[in-house]
Amino acid sequence: MTRALHKFPGLIAALLVIVLTLSGAVLSIMPMIDHAGAPPAAAHLSVADIGERVVSNFPGVEQIKRSPNGRITAFYFDDGRPGSVVIDPATGQGTAPHAPSAFVRWVQNLHRSLLLGDGGRIAAAVGAGAMILLTISGLMLTARRHGGWKKLFARPRGALLGRLHVELGRFAAAGLLLSGTTALMMAAGTFDLVPNGDMPAPFPEQVSGQTGVSPAAMALLRDTPLNELRTLIFPYPDDPSDVFTIKTSAGEGYIDQGTGELLSWAPASALQQVNETIYMLHTGEGAWWLGMILGLLAMCVPALAVTGLVIWMRNRVGRPNIAVNASAGNADTVILVGSEGGSTWGFAATLQSALRAQGIRVHAAPMSRFAPQSYRRAERIIVLAATYGAGEAPASARGFPGRLASLPDDTPRIPMAILGFGDRQFPNFCAYAHRVADAARAQGWPTLMPMDYVDRQSPQDFARWGRALGVAMKIDPLELHHQPTLPRRHVFTLISRRDYGAEVQAPTAILRFSVPKRSGFRARLAGSTQPRFDAGDLLGVVPEGAGVPRFYSLASSCKDGFVEICVRRHPGGLCSGHLLSLEPGAQISAFIRPNPDFRPAPGRRPVILIGAGTGVGPLAGFARANHSGRAMHLYFGTRHPDCDLLYGDDLSRWRAEGRLSTVTTAFSRGATPMHVQDSLRRDAERVKRLIAEGAQVLVCGGRGMAEGVTAALSEILAPAGLSPATLKAEGRYSEDVY
Repeated sequence: MTRALHKFPGLIAALLVIVLTLSGAVLSIMPMIDHAGAPPAAAHLSVADIGERVVSNFPGVEQIKRSPNGRITAFYFDDGRPGSVVIDPATGQGTAPHAPSAFVRWVQNLHRSLLLGDGGRIAAAVGAGAMILLTISGLMLTARRHGGWKKLFARPRGALLGRLHVELGRFAAAGLLLSGTTALMMAAGTFDLVPNGDMPAPFPEQVSGQTGVSPAAMALLRDTPLNELRTLIFPYPDDPSDVFTIKTSAGEGYIDQGTGELLSWAPASALQQVNETIYMLHTGEGAWWLGMILGLLAMCVPALAVTGLVIWMRNRVGRPNIAVNASAGNADTVILVGSEGGSTWGFAATLQSALRAQGIRVHAAPMSRFAPQSYRRAERIIVLAATYGAGEAPASARGFPGRLASLPDDTPRIPMAILGFGDRQFPNFCAYAHRVADAARAQGWPTLMPMDYVDRQSPQDFARWGRALGVAMKIDPLELHHQPTLPRRHVFTLISRRDYGAEVQAPTAILRFSVPKRSGFRARLAGSTQPRFDAGDLLGVVPEGAGVPRFYSLASSCKDGFVEICVRRHPGGLCSGHLLSLEPGAQISAFIRPNPDFRPAPGRRPVILIGAGTGVGPLAGFARANHSGRAMHLYFGTRHPDCDLLYGDDLSRWRAEGRLSTVTTAFSRGATPMHVQDSLRRDAERVKRLIAEGAQVLVCGGRGMAEGVTAALSEILAPAGLSPATLKAEGRYSEDVY
């Protein structure tokens, strides 16, 4: 429900909200300009002072007006011709003509009514309501994704576009809520839906009939500070029945022009003061600095609209269509999906289609939309949970175990089946699915069938699990024929190769490919062409005869103008064998997948790079891109310095250029055999100092190496009360292991 409240108003009202916020941002500059152009007024000046001085310089003055930002304007007649001028309160003389901008008036009409009168005012109010709804629902989605309101401002994860959308939304949320709420309240007052609180003073029935008393002789004007003035209207010339009219922040009243006596007075009501405060909060009039802040925050809205639209389009492209998705309340079976890249949704679509063919009503939704109170007819819940990164929750499932734990005790416990998706060659295989199963077990959810796994998107594993599910559901047979949908692939041409490792029976190569050319704007917007990439992202290669891609960490970014990976031949390795057989000019079919959680965090804090073997690839890419000379310390382990020191010459050059602060190597077959974790222990004091300075740790390489590094760092950091686990929780420890 929350996602729908965020998505549909965003898609429908995006243009309207953009127009309102951009025009509001333009208007937010005006209070600052008004304030800057207002001559300073001494604190001791009264309305009588300014009135007397203006009258002496402009005998035909009709009205003196003070804006909330301090600008004083006099409106007068000179030989029957109207005029207006900005007043210097110190002298009462004009400093510049008062010429309202036609452009500003046009922008005001656009902002308030879309240039359409009352119909436009209603549309503008709808836009303000949509902005409030989008902001609240966006905050709710962010809190849900991060695991609760306490983690609302936790570091966002995922693709760059999604992180940018979250950061901009959190940055602008308070200002957008304030602007939207005050806009709705002002609109309600415009259409008399709420009282405005105006209580005008009654016009006097009797006046003295005399004229000629100067403003300086009027007690009320002498007692009213200039900074409280709103307007002072002078009586019509030669009309003894007319009076002075004064409006201040305290109220309004009428003064006899012949005696200076206050004839009637109406103090400002509390409601009127509230409405003036609302107007100030929305426009910045009287608080120009607030107007500038709100204008700056409003400028985030176009970026939020564009990033949100692109994310929606990419999700539409990447997620298969779930045909005839039953409502949550009418479904017999609920499928909950936790997916990062979208592939798990393909399995969900296959399962949903097979169950529907058996006459079962199925509701499929992301795990983040888990709502058991809505599953009125559900007989079972099936969870398809992928594991992202180093055992983390995927984008559409974060916070799920916490929501399980927070459910009321009387929530019906529906039998649950959990299927994990992962890759057995990585550590923490299906770790997130295990956490979900543990949380469900702890909360007393009955098990429909034992937890199972799908390794590397295997259709065979899925079909085997499907047959077991059919037995549990008394559907015999339940056949799941899944064909994984791979991202759009592109042709990469090998430019060059550098070979290593033959002497130690570990053939390894650094392969450099050309970057495929992009196609049109619409294809890029939909995410269907080769995306922008950075070192640490993944190149997915699908070898012939295999339906599942093999991933290699990139040692380059798009700014380098080439795609580079490190490959070592694995015994019986279909993909590594194919890649190492290529010669320059050969081509492969591949795609790039973002890996945003494995890269140096923004800022200037030091980075500790730890890798072994081909794991040095992305670390070399980080060093290559370190043009600013940020402190980067590389610990690199390999077999022998003479035959498989990958990037050996490059590391020396980057060290000389300041892209690497230190390079520490460890050789398992050198004169003094040691591994990379041994070099960390030897440098324990430096490692502790760097961690104390806020260093980030990035580890890339084999699973065994990563476990050894974790053990070494645990020993090194224990005296300081730290561990790799605490660094991970702080976003300062990331792994890319295989």
